[in-house]
Amino acid sequence: MRRLRPFLLASACALVLVPTASADVLLGVHGNRARMKSLTGQRSNGEIRFVGWGYGLTRGKPIAVWLEELGRVPIISMHTMGRGSRAEAITPREIALGKGDRYLRALGRAINDRGKPVIVRPLAEMNGHWNAYCAYNRDGTRRNAAHSQANFRRAFRRIYLLLHGGDRAVINAKLARWNMPGIGTSLPENPAPMLRVLWNPQGYGSPNVRGNRAHVYYPGDGYVDMVGNDLYESRSFGATWEANTALFRRYPNKPYAIGEFGLWGVDHPGFIRRMGRFIRTHPRVQLAVYYSSERGSIFDLGSKPRSRAAYRRYITPLNR
Repeated sequence: MRRLRPFLLASACALVLVPTASADVLLGVHGNRARMKSLTGQRSNGEIRFVGWGYGLTRGKPIAVWLEELGRVPIISMHTMGRGSRAEAITPREIALGKGDRYLRALGRAINDRGKPVIVRPLAEMNGHWNAYCAYNRDGTRRNAAHSQANFRRAFRRIYLLLHGGDRAVINAKLARWNMPGIGTSLPENPAPMLRVLWNPQGYGSPNVRGNRAHVYYPGDGYVDMVGNDLYESRSFGATWEANTALFRRYPNKPYAIGEFGLWGVDHPGFIRRMGRFIRTHPRVQLAVYYSSERGSIFDLGSKPRSRAAYRRYITPLNR
């Protein structure tokens, strides 16, 4: 089992990822970091990339290659779709039963080899019906048992344990507690804060039914490094600030992230200003990721001059 000078490495990473009330917030972006800088002056710490199950192992560039493409602090948003996102590659129950262990081992090893901070965001927006791993369909009907909230929680715990790695016996004892099969060998260690695993629902579920509330999918404090929420603004889909505040307050012992925020086709500087105020006044916020800097995207700030100016004033100074 490989170890990367855990004390020195963890200490160095802590300087990057654990802000106090006066420390910088990590600012990320989906898309071109250089273009985001030209638009807003933001020196993005990292880029978020959405990767299907097996990407970098069974298809695409090797994990080590695309990790380096994502900047100083890569943000990996893992989902369960396969090649071309046409079909579900693996279910939450299959992840819990170890069917995805080969990919988790490869990703954990690549993070260890890199030896620099990484944020992994598994199965985000799990209470959104548009994701295959949600327990509900759009009309409020339940999906099958392989996609239950219980199997989601088990899958998330397994992802967390295998990516963080460590001694086989310790990992297996935790897996057994949740009726999951064990692993055969110890794994490379990726201690926090070198690796941060982000649990990132939406504040309100869609469909908005009791069983689809965010907290129903929560795997437990011992399996989450950071809690997050996604917020967008548009004329037809307003940001649910109340839900965001409720989520922030529900997990007072966890660092917080805005896993995605953006403007859904509108130029709305007030939304950007409010986001900046929220981050400044809530010191537990460690990460905020703008979606997206892709030219021509409905979220692109290039077509939103008032919001772009607000971003320069209220968001960019959060990390100098």
